[in-house]
Amino acid sequence: MKHILFSHSYFLRLDPKQWAIGQPYPPLGTLYAASLLRKNGYDVSLFDTMFAYSPENIIAELKKRIPDFFVLYDDGFNYLTKMCLTNMREAAFTMIRIAKEKGCKVIVSSSDATDRYEMYLNAGADFILTGEAEFTLLELLNAIQKNENDFSEIKGIAFMHDRYIVKTPKRNVIKELDMLPFPAWDIIDIEPYRDKWINSVGYFSINMATTRGCPFKCNWCAKPIYGNRYNTRSPQNVVDELKMLKEKFNFDHIWFCDDIFGLKPGWIKAFADIIEKEKLTFKFKMQGRVDLLLEENNIKDLARAGCENIWMGAESGSQKILDAMDKGTTVKQIFVATRLLKKNKIKPSFFIQFGYPGETKEDIKKTIAMINALLPYEIGISVSYPLPGTKFYENVKSELKEKTNWTDSNEMALMFRNTYHPAFYKQLHTYVHKSYRMHLAFENWKQLFTNPIKSNLHTLRKALSGLYYMPSAFIEKRKLNLLEKI
Repeated sequence: MKHILFSHSYFLRLDPKQWAIGQPYPPLGTLYAASLLRKNGYDVSLFDTMFAYSPENIIAELKKRIPDFFVLYDDGFNYLTKMCLTNMREAAFTMIRIAKEKGCKVIVSSSDATDRYEMYLNAGADFILTGEAEFTLLELLNAIQKNENDFSEIKGIAFMHDRYIVKTPKRNVIKELDMLPFPAWDIIDIEPYRDKWINSVGYFSINMATTRGCPFKCNWCAKPIYGNRYNTRSPQNVVDELKMLKEKFNFDHIWFCDDIFGLKPGWIKAFADIIEKEKLTFKFKMQGRVDLLLEENNIKDLARAGCENIWMGAESGSQKILDAMDKGTTVKQIFVATRLLKKNKIKPSFFIQFGYPGETKEDIKKTIAMINALLPYEIGISVSYPLPGTKFYENVKSELKEKTNWTDSNEMALMFRNTYHPAFYKQLHTYVHKSYRMHLAFENWKQLFTNPIKSNLHTLRKALSGLYYMPSAFIEKRKLNLLEKI
């Protein structure tokens, strides 16, 4: 039986911001691939890079396992891998080189490798899997096992042949997701994840995917792995895995890492019904579009199933910018959806994006005003980040020089020319957070005076935080004004 050593290229220690946040999730996509290969007769193991100190840590694992194949299979469900951070790319190249030196056949699957397969082949990889890759990997390994030499008929791969790169046609995505075995949760050491979560927030969260792909066409959103098709697991299949995970890991919380959770009509209601029938109790967070959350029955069913937090791609408080992004949503919908969620005791959180081409000072002001008026539970702020395969990337790629990716997730560098200097957007990130916290403090002061019976120690602490955030926001705004003139 041939042995496959799986790994992935995300090193939490190489991303200082995420290490400090301390909320890591296991490499779900990697575990799916390992599970399918094991089901088909291969011996599999995992070198989990999440808590490793450096890519050289793989040397000991290669000596221990002596694998026939080294498969670097990134987690396509994790937005951090979609960002293709250069720290992780360089770590991947190092592991590829080491595995080749140890005599392994090296196969790579990732968003970055799908977009830049030439770089990974030149770094020493034997095969690159492009797009959704579980069945591509199985077909490729079976062909190698049979000593075949012609791989041109295998869809979804890139490889070197006679010093030339061959890239085969794209493979269709998997439509029937229930046919996939559950991820190989038994090959990962879950305790470091649990410890990190408990130490950072006091509970343990684990990740699950119920769908693949997104049918919407925001022109900055890259989808190199699962594409524009939207395929979903059945509610019962999802609940069956939840029951297994609850028994195996006794999690407290789930992060449904789908691009859009519960888009299929009737899915959320059926899911909530089964959760109640099975008497499962847990909290979860998810991602959703504001326009899809406007039906209150959907929100009530989500609350019934245990949803406590929904991250929405608000992106901007300027309709002009939303339209330029081909977002297909309106600022009004952001306001309505946020208020509906709060009414139903679900916390709304916003993804915000600054620096999209054409954004002006007035557009920025509208976004800040929207955040401070709606006061979401959390905000995640980024600057526009061009990734290959998007209309946005094509529009700005002539302005991209040597730098086309961030080093780590906190770099926040604007890599193309825009209204303001890149330093302005970095400072804008700081100011918006301080301003938002200041307005949250004001809201808690208001509650202390208008509804003291429902106030508690947490309310008081939030209110008192305004003593820090008010002067701090003022100082950061002064710095922003200075950078605006550069």
